[in-house]
Amino acid sequence: MMLRMRCRSRTICLSLAFITIFLHLLLAFVSLPIYHQSCDPPLPPRTHILRDLARTSYTSVGVSSPAEPPTDTTQRDSSSKGANKDAKDHVWALSEMGLSVREGKNTSMNTPVSVGRHGTNRAEVMESGLSKLEALFDHPLYNMPSPPIPEEDWLLKVKPKIKASEKSSQMWVSGSQEGYENVQWNSSSNSHPPWLRFHLGISRWQLFPHHDPNMEPLTQQLATHRIVSAVQKSGGTQLKLVMSFPNYGQAMFKPMKQERDEETNYNLYYFSDFERHNAEIAAFHLDRILGYRRVPPVTGRLVDVVKEIKDVTTDRKLARTFFTSPVGSMCFYGQCSYYCSTEHAVCGRPRDLEASLAVMLPDLSLAARRSWRSPWRRSYSRRKLAKWESDPDYCSSVKKNPPYNKGTRLVDFIDMVILDFLMGNMDRHHYETFEKFGNDTFLLHLDNGRAFGRHSKDEPSILVPLEQCCRIRRSTLLRLRLLSLPQYRLSDVMRASLSQDPLHSVAPLLSEPHLAALDRRLKTVLEAVSRCHKRQSEDGGDDEVIFDDITHKDTVTPAG
Repeated sequence: MMLRMRCRSRTICLSLAFITIFLHLLLAFVSLPIYHQSCDPPLPPRTHILRDLARTSYTSVGVSSPAEPPTDTTQRDSSSKGANKDAKDHVWALSEMGLSVREGKNTSMNTPVSVGRHGTNRAEVMESGLSKLEALFDHPLYNMPSPPIPEEDWLLKVKPKIKASEKSSQMWVSGSQEGYENVQWNSSSNSHPPWLRFHLGISRWQLFPHHDPNMEPLTQQLATHRIVSAVQKSGGTQLKLVMSFPNYGQAMFKPMKQERDEETNYNLYYFSDFERHNAEIAAFHLDRILGYRRVPPVTGRLVDVVKEIKDVTTDRKLARTFFTSPVGSMCFYGQCSYYCSTEHAVCGRPRDLEASLAVMLPDLSLAARRSWRSPWRRSYSRRKLAKWESDPDYCSSVKKNPPYNKGTRLVDFIDMVILDFLMGNMDRHHYETFEKFGNDTFLLHLDNGRAFGRHSKDEPSILVPLEQCCRIRRSTLLRLRLLSLPQYRLSDVMRASLSQDPLHSVAPLLSEPHLAALDRRLKTVLEAVSRCHKRQSEDGGDDEVIFDDITHKDTVTPAG
């Protein structure tokens, strides 16, 4: 009996051993083809993103041009060698990936854009929107080295050191006005409040540098600083106020007029639309994400209508328009051309009111601005069409006239067109520049309150200047393509950027349909450029589509 049991145990053990060996052989057989597959060599950090760029036929990257000043101008005499070295290393890495400098005729311009948030490879998607935003702003396209800014390219200057006998007349000293700080500012930037640092940081080609350490304290001031005065700003069609702070900083106040998810009525003409506070905030974030930095910093804020407006205003006309609604909310309507009546009053809940606060630009007496009529201005008529709407060759006549016949004015305008199309802003009848810089300067992207009105409909007429002129900056096109990749998807980085605004704690500043519309419209812009390439290629002038502000930065090309 014992012998039989031992034999049976031995048989079981041998069977298990054979089964184990068989399974190992089977596993090795299945795994063998995997080891023979080709694989990419190890890449340094973030170069998987560069590989994706190469696979989608991107051109060279880098934004060293007259339109791209130094990345940090907070200290004008500071050294940027370290930053320049890092940026050069990035550019070298990109060149190692084999990205061409020129657009070839056979280069595909149809960059894939993922509109949905599903179906993408999760291994290629960064952990969160904030990490995507950080990676975007760390990309070489946003950190190209450039030479120091010449003294004449600064908008404002601090007066040089003066004699002690003249000091009292040259120092900034506050008056005896109640609520204002008794401060003295000298030539040292350490003594300047954030709004003054912002003013002194404006140069010929941008309002503020890419990595601006002053941005956080400036937006923090807009969101939290005590309001000592509120008066209505004259002009314009809708209600807006100028708010003053104890350190003499000022901000443009635009109140909440409608809910975030409320679309503009389809039967309403663009010139009759409301201005939206969240549109002003979102325009600032989008402008910075596009790499323009031409919208003054804006932040959201909850304002107490009584304590921070009614009780501090010295504007008698405004003061007479305050009233209490039937449900006990404090309301006011001011005086303006449109929508300033009891039927269109702005009301708190019951006193808290959402608003956007945009830092004011330097006073016109210090930095005069010139207003330019947009060549593609709408007729602002319910029956009449503008000339550009009926003449497909309209751009040819525009490019013959100054300032669009040379320099960067035309591609600067196209930059603004792309911003407006992404936002759905049809109300760009004028734009402004600083007079000091003449025609060679950036365009100020002001008054964006009528943007983000409709997410369910795109407005192709906004993109007509790009379609007719077929001209775009290389650096702009590269950033648009970058934002079409899953790693930097425009909707994701916008969501992340807006989440840092104080009003995000109340509700997201843009609804998800608006964010999805950004991705859809970005694809439309890239398709428009692709059509331009195809059209110009057929006419034998393919290279004319791209204004090369990267490899030929010192060359002035006619007609933008």
